[in-house]
Amino acid sequence: MARVLVTGGAGYIGSHAVRTLVDAGHHVVVLDDLSAGHRQAVPAHVPIVESPIQDRARVAAALREHRIDSVMHFAAWLVVPDSVRDPLGYYQNNVLGSLALLGAMVDAGVMRLVFSSTCAVYGEPSTVPIVETLDKRPINAYGETKLAVERALEHVERAHGLRWIALRYFNAAGAHPEGSIGEDHAPEIHLIPRAIQAATGGDPLLVFGQDYPTPDGTCLRDYIHVCDLADAHVLALAALLAGSASGAYNAGTGTPHSVKQVIDTVSRVVGQPVNWTPAPRRPGDPAALYASSDRLQRDLGWTPRYADLETIVSDAWRWHRRHPDGYRSLREDTQST
Repeated sequence: MARVLVTGGAGYIGSHAVRTLVDAGHHVVVLDDLSAGHRQAVPAHVPIVESPIQDRARVAAALREHRIDSVMHFAAWLVVPDSVRDPLGYYQNNVLGSLALLGAMVDAGVMRLVFSSTCAVYGEPSTVPIVETLDKRPINAYGETKLAVERALEHVERAHGLRWIALRYFNAAGAHPEGSIGEDHAPEIHLIPRAIQAATGGDPLLVFGQDYPTPDGTCLRDYIHVCDLADAHVLALAALLAGSASGAYNAGTGTPHSVKQVIDTVSRVVGQPVNWTPAPRRPGDPAALYASSDRLQRDLGWTPRYADLETIVSDAWRWHRRHPDGYRSLREDTQST
C-alpha cells in the first residue's frame, strides 16, 4: 500500500479519489488551501494540510512529515471561459503551482505522480473519438496549462527519475452513489448540476450555442462518472507502484451526449422540466469531445461501472436532493445531530 498526498483532495474529483484510495487501503493525506474545496468532503480520519501548492517549502515539509511516497495532483483552476479571460492567472496557478509541487517532490525524493490532465489538451480534434496520439492543439488557456505541465513531467522524469501517469479526462459528472459526497462549486460551473438547479426552481440554464455541426446543434461531450474517474486514478497509482512506464491516458466512456440530451435526461430523472434559454457560443468550446479509452482499459484494466448517462444524472440528483445547499447542508446536518 502507498502513502499518498492528494493535492486538491477536498475538491470534487479529489474527494472521490480520496474515498477510493481509503477504501483500497492506502494511507492518504490531503493538501488543499480550501479556497474551493470542502473540509466536509474529506473523511474525518484523513489529515488535511491547509496550504497552497505554490508553497514549495511547506509542501516538501508535508511530504517528509507524512512519509509520502506518491502524489495525486488535482489542485488547479478548471473553468475554460475564465481561462480565456484570465490566461495569466491560469498560468500562474496551474503551471507555476504544478512546478512548485514538482520541485517539492524532488526535494523530498517522492518520485511517483498521478496527474489530473484534461481532454482540452487536444483542442478542436481533427477526428473523434479522440485517441492519445492525436495532435495536441489547445484552443484555450486551460488546455494549454495542462499540456505545459504534461510536457514538464517528461523533462522532470529525464532529469530526476520521476515516473508519472496523466489522465486526460473528459466531463466528470455524478456523485458518490451513497449520496455522501458530491459536486459543490460556488458558483456552479458544470452542466448537470446547473440543469438540476434549473429544474428545481433555480435560474434558467444557459445553453451556449445551438448552431454547432452536431445532430441537434448543441455541443457533444463525454460524461464520465466521478467514481469511475476515481477508480482510474487508483489503477494508475497501482501501475506506477508495479513499475509501469510513464504515459498519458484518456479517461471517458466513448459515448457522446449533446447538451439537449443531458437536459432531457435531467428532466426525466428529476421529474420536472429544465428551464433553459439559448445563449451565444462561448470562446474556446469545441463542437465535439469524446474519448477512445481503449488504451486505459487495455493497459490498466479500467472498466467504467457507471457509464450510463441516466445513472450519472441519478447519482447527481441524489446528492442534490439530500444536500440542496451542498456541503453547507452537510454542516447543518452534522450540527443538528
